Amino acid sequence: MDYKGLAQKYGTPLYIYDFNHIKERYNELKNAFSGRKSLVCYAVKANSNLSILRHLANLGAGFDCVSIGEVKRALMAGAKPYQVIFSGVGKSDDEIKTALNSNILMLNLESEAELDRVCAIAKELNKTARISIRINPDVDAKTHPYISTGLNENKFGVDVMSAKKMYLKAKNSAHIEPVGVHFHIGSQITEISSIIEAANIVAKVVSELKALEIDIKFFDVGGGVGIVYDDEQNVSLYDYAQGILAALKGLDVTIVCEPGRFIVGNAGVLLSSVLYEKFNKNRRFVVVDAAMNDLIRPSLYDAHHGVEFLGKNEQISPCDIVGPICESGDFLAKNLNLPKCQSGDLILIKSAGAYGFSMSSNYNTRPRAAEIGIEDGKDRLIRRREKFEDLIALETEFLN
Repeated sequence: MDYKGLAQKYGTPLYIYDFNHIKERYNELKNAFSGRKSLVCYAVKANSNLSILRHLANLGAGFDCVSIGEVKRALMAGAKPYQVIFSGVGKSDDEIKTALNSNILMLNLESEAELDRVCAIAKELNKTARISIRINPDVDAKTHPYISTGLNENKFGVDVMSAKKMYLKAKNSAHIEPVGVHFHIGSQITEISSIIEAANIVAKVVSELKALEIDIKFFDVGGGVGIVYDDEQNVSLYDYAQGILAALKGLDVTIVCEPGRFIVGNAGVLLSSVLYEKFNKNRRFVVVDAAMNDLIRPSLYDAHHGVEFLGKNEQISPCDIVGPICESGDFLAKNLNLPKCQSGDLILIKSAGAYGFSMSSNYNTRPRAAEIGIEDGKDRLIRRREKFEDLIALETEFLN
């Protein structure tokens, strides 16, 4: 790929997404469940660019949303309402109303208090709310604690006994239709045994619910399938799918999964330009124009992202790649062996398609990066670079 040409055309920092890779990953996951009813609902939070959502909608994907803003994005991008799921621990009354009026597939509930609110709002609107309940199976996903969600100590979901109570309550409500069951134990999972363990626990609950004439139609295994950032092993999608199918033991349900990182993580890179080098005694820093506001994962999770230097490979020595932000935590990589860098050299930050731009900010009044898509060798702008005027647009009218 002509990264130098892209940098000259669009500037840096620049997010670049491979739309062909996104299509391949979606099809890999869809095909893993071939022969069974399945719905692949892309996790919008991973990367919510409208052009990416449109690309996935055209492939037949559904969407897992965790705010009404994400629901609106998915629908605007062409998603079919009956393929949209609205999840999240804290939904406001207005969000619930909008979701019900949008006639989406289901609301995924995470507490009895939330069930009560949805029931009251559905009654007010004279609608029937299709719901699923997120069960917390208390299974360790063996991932970073910040992205582990399936243990009792996490804020997500309800325990099995509480879930059964909620399903019975939902069944007896005139305005609630329980149609699904859901679990999601964490992100960046590379040991699928934990997902299969959770699937077995939740499948047993479904069997018990069906015995109580609660007709569960959707078995949602969440997302979390990991990708290779560094030295991780690729997950076997065959083993993943077969483990889930075995757990279902012939239950007549549609399997729903909610991949985000798996689809877009390795489809994206962040292109950055070197500003200059500096030395503090024996410590070498390569200062680039991307920063923690563009890609916060290294600062937030101490996450590893592969780095490729797009210049001359000479005089290699250890360095930290850091940005211009006024924080000691503003780094993209540490203790990395790189050649001597000159102003204008290009650095490629890999595996940046998920939780890169979607977690970016305007900290230090920095405009967010532009985003481009590459498909069949052709590049196109899918989000222009922000301008200073964009950052202050919501404030200027209130100046005295």
